[in-house]
Amino acid sequence: MKLFIIIPAFNEEKFLAKTLESLLKQTLLPTQIIIVDDNSTDETLKIAKTFTEAYELISYTVTNSTQDHQPGSKVINAFQKGLTKINSNFDILCKFDADLIFPDHYLEDIVKLFVKNPHCGIAGGFCSIQKNGTWQTENLTNKDHIRGALKAYRKECFEDIGGLKHSMGWDTVDELLARYHGWEVITDTSLVVKHLKPTGNAYHASAKYKQGEAFKTMRYGFWLTLIASAKLAYKKRSLSFFWNTLQGFWKAPEEYIVSEEEGNYIRQYRWRNIRKKLGL
Repeated sequence: MKLFIIIPAFNEEKFLAKTLESLLKQTLLPTQIIIVDDNSTDETLKIAKTFTEAYELISYTVTNSTQDHQPGSKVINAFQKGLTKINSNFDILCKFDADLIFPDHYLEDIVKLFVKNPHCGIAGGFCSIQKNGTWQTENLTNKDHIRGALKAYRKECFEDIGGLKHSMGWDTVDELLARYHGWEVITDTSLVVKHLKPTGNAYHASAKYKQGEAFKTMRYGFWLTLIASAKLAYKKRSLSFFWNTLQGFWKAPEEYIVSEEEGNYIRQYRWRNIRKKLGL
């Protein structure tokens, strides 16, 4: 299977080389790796050029967006730029962050998930972060969810969901829409990737309302938003996160990234999972 990787990168001089080195050590090499330098002000582009000159399967391009590190739109804009640089002759498309270290067998095992299950539309492992000198698996999301840092899509699924959305919540709605179109989202707990810079560390202060806006755009409705906000706030140990998320939901305009039919499916799917966890 032809596997293409797009890596959006913004000021990742400390980590990009480590990410690329881990991908070059894979037991199954990708067909192509494209680095998208997104208006970096450090040595990110220089590092990208160095690897491009040394390895034929690596290339780079540049895009210029705002310096503010906003969740969702900035990284997807960069991803879209990378997407224009590849041809349509791929089987699996990966969106990886530029601050990850992959185990040597990661790509081979991901491909096996797609080969084994023809209904697998999105696949991935899990991120771990370093705490007190040890690497611990992140616990911000459920085990059936793949973090936006390491997404792998079957081509047909990627096309069915209309690509990635330019908004916060893109890495949740992609899975919901995949299920809506009959695809499965497969995770593998044995595939643990080191996340060198935990999500949100560099986000601009104005991003604090984005999670609530995302729930609004995905047509969650108030009660689902309330439950999801409380759950995330508890995991983050942050009461302010809960309040900011609700404010973001209330303030967000009536603009949506899914249709009414898709929104109905999303709400039903979420409520069904809540009832299942409650044993109802």
